[in-house]
Amino acid sequence: MTQTVQRAIDILEFCSARPRKLTEIAETCGVHRTTALRIVQTLMAGGFVRRDDRGLYGVGFRLAALADSALRQFDLRTVVHPWIVELSERLGQTVQFAVPDGDRVVYVDKIEPPNSIHLDTRIGGHVVVQTAGVSKAILAFLDPDRRESILRHVDFVRFTDSTITSKDAFLARLEEVRQNGWAYDDGEYEAISNCVAAPVWDYAGTPAGAISITALKAQLDLSSLKSLLPDLLETTRAVSTELGWRPELTLPT
Repeated sequence: MTQTVQRAIDILEFCSARPRKLTEIAETCGVHRTTALRIVQTLMAGGFVRRDDRGLYGVGFRLAALADSALRQFDLRTVVHPWIVELSERLGQTVQFAVPDGDRVVYVDKIEPPNSIHLDTRIGGHVVVQTAGVSKAILAFLDPDRRESILRHVDFVRFTDSTITSKDAFLARLEEVRQNGWAYDDGEYEAISNCVAAPVWDYAGTPAGAISITALKAQLDLSSLKSLLPDLLETTRAVSTELGWRPELTLPT
């Protein structure tokens, strides 16, 4: 990538946060003001940057239109699928992917290799929020209003002795997830199985979904599953990067 192209990308990202002064742009790019102005003028001519009535430079309408077009073409499952196939094949365990959808959390993909646990979940089906690792990994980092809209539909029914049966206890678990950067299900829906899960991040640093690794306790207990966290977090980081997440956006480790 040429230096000029890299600087243009840096300017677009810098101006996307809020409109900027030309001096700010030059300082961020580490160039003279005239060099920054030349790049900005080129971007303005293409419709990627615009100058407002305060003399500040922000994202242009053409860039906004391209972003909207890209989002319409975007299929999250298509991006994530090869990554969870690779993870499942490498570990020989069942891997699932779920996303927040309105006021629910929904499974959108699942890989069940031979000799692994076969789960009573279906693609398109709702996640049992108070039990699943994927829902905890998502809700821990969601906007509070969005999280509350999902929790309004949770009745905290008990399935096993380990099921979380109150909102306060669930919120305490989410705080633990925020501290760790990953979640778990310790036989909370079915006593015979457990899982670990971690969020997938989008370009804005918000959770686009979560990936989980699930196993029979008789084969891998929770302590053994935790040893697979480096593999899981490597995958979620790779997917997040492909979705546009950048290192300057906080990603728990």
